[in-house]
Amino acid sequence: MAWLALTLAGILEIGWAIGLKYTDGFTRLLPTVATLAAIVASLALLGVAVRRLPVGTAYAVWTGIGTAGTVLLGIWLFAEPADPLRLLFIAMIVAGVIGLRVVTP
Repeated sequence: MAWLALTLAGILEIGWAIGLKYTDGFTRLLPTVATLAAIVASLALLGVAVRRLPVGTAYAVWTGIGTAGTVLLGIWLFAEPADPLRLLFIAMIVAGVIGLRVVTP
């Protein structure tokens, strides 16, 4: 259950990070409300996860999911650079998240 909550928290982190782009500096109401809701939900789920998981592991996984997902969506949605080194380092983050999942009960 804790890992599911953490995964959902990470996905919501991707949502609010991408949502920031659509708020246009918090000047657009609906994207701002959706982004703020995603922030609250993401943090709440992270809080649920740290009740059972080590806080350092949970935080690293949460930010890793958010970082990798945000970069990949930025490439796809906003035509951000997808050069090989950038993708290599994102792959390293993903490997770190998977590694933490493997070694943490």
